[in-house]
Amino acid sequence: MSPNVAYHPTRVRALRESCRALRAAEFPWTADTVYLNNASIGPIPERTRRALDAFTAKRTAPHLLPDRELFAGLAAARLGIAQLLNVEPAEVALATNTGFGLNLAARALPLQAGDTILLSDREFPANVYPWLLLQQQGIRVEMARCRPEGWPDEEFLLERLRDPAVRVLAISFVQFSNGYRADLKKLGDACRANGTFLVVDGIQGVGNSLLDLRETPVDILACGGQKWLLSPWGSGFVYVRKELIPTLEPAVTSWMSFEGTDDFSRLTEYNPTFRADARRFEMITLPYQDFVGMTASLSLLLEIGIRDIAEVTRAAHEPVVNWAQERGVRISSPLDDRHRSAIVCVAPPKAVEAYHAVKRAHVVCSLREGSIRLSPHCYNTVEEMERVVEILDAVT
Repeated sequence: MSPNVAYHPTRVRALRESCRALRAAEFPWTADTVYLNNASIGPIPERTRRALDAFTAKRTAPHLLPDRELFAGLAAARLGIAQLLNVEPAEVALATNTGFGLNLAARALPLQAGDTILLSDREFPANVYPWLLLQQQGIRVEMARCRPEGWPDEEFLLERLRDPAVRVLAISFVQFSNGYRADLKKLGDACRANGTFLVVDGIQGVGNSLLDLRETPVDILACGGQKWLLSPWGSGFVYVRKELIPTLEPAVTSWMSFEGTDDFSRLTEYNPTFRADARRFEMITLPYQDFVGMTASLSLLLEIGIRDIAEVTRAAHEPVVNWAQERGVRISSPLDDRHRSAIVCVAPPKAVEAYHAVKRAHVVCSLREGSIRLSPHCYNTVEEMERVVEILDAVT
């Protein structure tokens, strides 16, 4: 599937109508709240709340949750993630947040003194600090300059990827502060040609932008579920390319990372052999209830389809983009299909004042790096974005 999503007005109108029914059934609170802050925290759908409630009811009587059911719940979450990204469940390790996977990459990849880690400047801190700690081991961390717009300079990154000393490129799928979507296919191909590992912070893109990891050469991708996957806090995952799994040993390990530990009647027959799949990276005990919730949320996203989510969210930007262009207000997000995401950011001259005006009007969004960040999901409407324009127009 192509990562680029074009804007088709007739199709978008049909998608909006289907999303209205979804909005009423799964997000009824939107009747009186304008929530455009999915890049911070996504809401959980009603089906997910029901799944969590049912699990919690059983949790009051633990005998109603036998081990087979708990582990089946984790397997279902791995399967849902695998379907979302077109990978094998064996390549998915469940995790409680994005940072876990990024730290796993920093500590498990075969790096040594003299190697270079290449980062794009202005990355979210979760994708910076784990790499900076490696400087204590003589590993060089290079912060590549951004373009004047504040976006990653992919041409510069491609140039640096010709250097054999660059062993890791760590980059976000989508930048948190401006919605820039990296061309992971182009960067991944360059990494593969240079023998460089591509590590991706996926949290701001997975769930709103198409990503087929069978077609995109990513080595490790970490993602939390609480934003665009509309899942509970404490749910997330790490994708590790299957060819890479047997070569990596986690620096911190769990007792269920090893072969034979599924048989609870023979736990003291220790086996030092790591599992052959990505479960070797999981830290048990995982929050079972959160992954039951994640599975329910993933079912919703898979029913809609990420392609449709991408199309309807980007089309929702239109009122804000048109207003900004007409008023000469800077749009700090890319608008071309190749690098666009569900996030659109505008930077009016008095951004802080404008942001507080939007807040006072009971529209939930964020202020990031001098821009007002609007991040609609599948349940948001174009009318809500028009409401934002009215507010901004009154204070700009």
